[in-house]
Amino acid sequence: MLVSHMANNLDTIFSALSDPTRRAVVARLGQGEAPVKTLAAPHDMALPSFLKHIDMLERAGLVKTRKDGRMRICTLHPEALAQAESWLDQQRAIWSGRLDRLSALAERIAQEDEETSK
Repeated sequence: MLVSHMANNLDTIFSALSDPTRRAVVARLGQGEAPVKTLAAPHDMALPSFLKHIDMLERAGLVKTRKDGRMRICTLHPEALAQAESWLDQQRAIWSGRLDRLSALAERIAQEDEETSK
């Protein structure tokens, strides 16, 4: 059950990060919290459309929002990125090991070819 929940959450995180607008929001929030209107300003879309991006980031756990008077303030929740980072680190370790073994095999084959051609 935990693995399934983790996979679902990773799916949601990567889906949220698959969009350039949402990645730009995450990058901007890395500099500090900001009102939705400030985050929306650089993007050429209506505010209701932009709010759908914020909602997706919230569902993925990447962004938290709060009301401050009439403003909706967004804050990056970097802990959610830790799960994706952990998965990526695992994949990097797996592929690094595979590439190391492939490199060693290629070197062994090249060395055997040299020895047989002598």
